[in-house]
Amino acid sequence: MKSILLIGLGRFGKHIAMHLNQLGHQVMAVDHVEERVEAALPFVTNAQIGDSTNADFLESLGIRNYDVCIVAVGNDFQSSLETTSLLKELGAKLVVSRAARDVQAKFLLRNGADEVVYPEKQLAKWTAIRYSADHILDYMELDEEHAIFEIPVPREWTGRTIGQIDIRKKFNINIMGIKKSGKLHLSISPDVVLEAEDTMLVLGKNKDLQKCFRI
Repeated sequence: MKSILLIGLGRFGKHIAMHLNQLGHQVMAVDHVEERVEAALPFVTNAQIGDSTNADFLESLGIRNYDVCIVAVGNDFQSSLETTSLLKELGAKLVVSRAARDVQAKFLLRNGADEVVYPEKQLAKWTAIRYSADHILDYMELDEEHAIFEIPVPREWTGRTIGQIDIRKKFNINIMGIKKSGKLHLSISPDVVLEAEDTMLVLGKNKDLQKCFRI
């Protein structure tokens, strides 16, 4: 369990709060809009209404006590940048800030952010990949070169074992799991038989995945 300071409770920030709550973390949530703070109360440990660009207010929160500080401010980049900078000046251990464009990310990284997330950009890429190919069911980018895809078992692989296909040797791709009747099985072996109704979680380099599955 981690102690997390979440600044900004718009749609993105509220969803972060909800997921952190499900994961069992302690969350202090902050926003300057009272209605947003009240809406987030069921999902956070504590919450305060305040201006995150005010150094005195931020300092009163005890910034050094948090494992992670997340700046989820979306519509006011100036406030996001000032908040990020102040957090680092006040001794934040890890600052993660939201960016909408590459230029924003550069400024944030230069002014205190340790990591930057792109909600819209990342979702746009997922949507483009997910819906531009008929056989991709889900997609998760690990870094610029690697990803995990969920795909149906190719017709030519039906009835064969994982060992017979030997996808690791031929394409440098690993089968991480098999979904059978909606249930995920992660403990798989070379003698597992692939069936037409199954889907696979496959891990590899993007270029290898694209070549193997014609993505």
